[in-house]
Amino acid sequence: MEEDSNHLANPETPHSLEAETYEEEEGRDPESNSLRQPLLKRNRTLSSTPLALVGAKVSHIESLDYEYISGLIFFTGINFFLTLIAAVLCVCFAPTAAGPGIPEIKAYLNGVDTPNMFGATTLLVKIVGSIGAVSAGLDLGKEGPLVHIGSCIASLLAQGGPDNYRIKWRWLRYFNNDRDRRDIITCGSSSGVCAAFRAPVGGVLFALEEVATWWRSALLWRTFFSTAVVVVVLRAFIEICNSGKCGLFGTGGLIMFDVSDVKVSYQAMDVIPIIIIGIIGGLLGSLYNHVLHKVLRVYNLINHKGKMHKLILALGVSLFTSVCQYCLPFLAQCRACDPSFPETCPTNDRSGNFKQFNCPDGYYNDLATLLLTTNDDAVRNIFSTNTTNEFHVTSILIFFALYCILGLITFGIAVPSGLFLPIILMGSGYGRLLSMAMGSYTNLDEGLFAVLGAASLMAGSMRMTVSLCVIFLELTNNLLLLPITMIVLLIAKTVGDCFNPSIYEIILELKGLPFLDANPEPWMRNLTVGELADVKPPVVTLCGVEKVSRIVDVLRNTTHNAFPIVDQGVPVPGMVATGATELHGLILRAHLVQALKKKWFLPEKRRTEEWEVREKFNWVELAERELKIEQVAVTRDEMEMYVDLHPLTNTTPFTVVESLSVAKALVLFRQVGLRHLLIVPKYQGAGVSLLTINTSLLFHAYSSIFVHLTCKVASAGGSCSWDLDQARLAGLQHFECLSSSRKTQAFLREK
Repeated sequence: MEEDSNHLANPETPHSLEAETYEEEEGRDPESNSLRQPLLKRNRTLSSTPLALVGAKVSHIESLDYEYISGLIFFTGINFFLTLIAAVLCVCFAPTAAGPGIPEIKAYLNGVDTPNMFGATTLLVKIVGSIGAVSAGLDLGKEGPLVHIGSCIASLLAQGGPDNYRIKWRWLRYFNNDRDRRDIITCGSSSGVCAAFRAPVGGVLFALEEVATWWRSALLWRTFFSTAVVVVVLRAFIEICNSGKCGLFGTGGLIMFDVSDVKVSYQAMDVIPIIIIGIIGGLLGSLYNHVLHKVLRVYNLINHKGKMHKLILALGVSLFTSVCQYCLPFLAQCRACDPSFPETCPTNDRSGNFKQFNCPDGYYNDLATLLLTTNDDAVRNIFSTNTTNEFHVTSILIFFALYCILGLITFGIAVPSGLFLPIILMGSGYGRLLSMAMGSYTNLDEGLFAVLGAASLMAGSMRMTVSLCVIFLELTNNLLLLPITMIVLLIAKTVGDCFNPSIYEIILELKGLPFLDANPEPWMRNLTVGELADVKPPVVTLCGVEKVSRIVDVLRNTTHNAFPIVDQGVPVPGMVATGATELHGLILRAHLVQALKKKWFLPEKRRTEEWEVREKFNWVELAERELKIEQVAVTRDEMEMYVDLHPLTNTTPFTVVESLSVAKALVLFRQVGLRHLLIVPKYQGAGVSLLTINTSLLFHAYSSIFVHLTCKVASAGGSCSWDLDQARLAGLQHFECLSSSRKTQAFLREK
């Protein structure tokens, strides 16, 4: 490289010769110009502008003439058009397709059903929008959208297709309960991570550590089987593409960012740089989460103004990104190509590294090599080992600063986007800068510093450890990085947890998606469920044999998902006294709608026999959750008839005493996967209450724990409950909760 620097300092460079030739041409008589020579000549240097001077040397920067301006217009125009396609699809057809989709999947697997999250329209928009957004050169990745795409495919397969064209195959009945549907969506999310990073084991651990709330041994081998199928299919397509039938997709393999060729050797003194990387990664990750939180709050205000504001915001970010990617390489110095480079240098083709850009033959622009390429190739370049002199420190600094800005302003626009790759780009940039700053004080390669920097920033922002460690090992194909990667991830996560929550928890909060945490707040140990039940407004209850008009009125005027069934004047077995109030159980809203749809009406008020119910209903119909009350027509004569709700009621819900602490109740909800929890009185004659998981209630104002309490006083029809309408009046969004207990669901189907 000393020869290269001497060559650059030599005044007899090709660029200087071009300048001398240009001066000779300027001295000629204009009238003697040949017809074959152009009348307009291009300037060879920008000697009159500061951009052309770096120190006392003339940089290899050609003038911004019509060729570069037309290139900028073409580059910006193509990216603008691709971003417009992605934004229009998300804004007009499937708003739920915008963003990564991982927070919504976490909320769904935690018990929150977000509307239109896994539909066919969302799937198509997610696929096309991701292609457009990534092709537009935006600072976003395809990894998050692939997780959402995998979950959408799994959901559609489980329910037999879209809602309007659903297949009623018999084997699909196994997915008609919420638990199995949740399991297959978990398998879809792990398959998406496997397809994105080509990391089958990392996909399983990602679903275990980050996505799934309820986990068991059966789900482990199911997700592992799903990722195994994905990696086999992916390998088959890679072999087909390696034969040259896929164009630019013909190169590549299962290892995306291979650094296995470098010999990893570190000593005791190298632990200090590793600890520094972890600390800086945790600090930068928490700072990134904090600033991104502020940016997303501003974006929410802009997006609430209408669809046009969403489009303008997305297109404005696209223009800014394209201009920066095209113009910033002019600030970099041209570097001479090393004959030992394994690839062609320089190149201006669609593929290949060492972009020539504005440099003369035999030179490449290191900043253009990082910016004017795909994000995956940029990561490969900056992860590359034994490349100490390929990139100048100024270029790496500009690269890091640019992607910090783009990472903050790009996420949140109305296009499918992922967080993995932008954070990897930022982390690899600061890791390489740190390696350049340490110089000879460490034995680690600059490319390995970039890998560790990316891992630390991801742990500092996403707060994942085990899954990230395995994913990075599968990405880099170097098992020797395992010890130092583990140390970096643990330190970065610990430092980040001291400042703010993970980025996905922040997004959940901004989107208004409730999430039941694993650890309740300490103050909840001093609060009982009975005390919470005392402050609830009235709840809607139904009789065991209820009038049709009453059921229709309740379904049309409330949004509750379940209703207590209370019978008055019931004789107590073994006692002379009569007229007791019986809490028969709970009935789901879907079962009430199904009873109205099947016209299971009685002319008189009486209880039915079990054989009558079996003739009218089957468990497949009772497992249906999509039917709405607006789709059921009831005549005026039918309004005066009755429905026996006893056979459709769950008579064995989970029950606790009213003195139970709220902390234990929340742990019970999360570990057992409950939807409803009955609260029985501690003393005879007191009221019976009902505790339910609900996703947008008063607890959100006090802490990040979301609990819905509905209490019912079983004395003379007295009752109190918190209504969902009142929750919305309090400024809280409403999301329908999913039942998560398979035993409860199986019992309801049998009933």
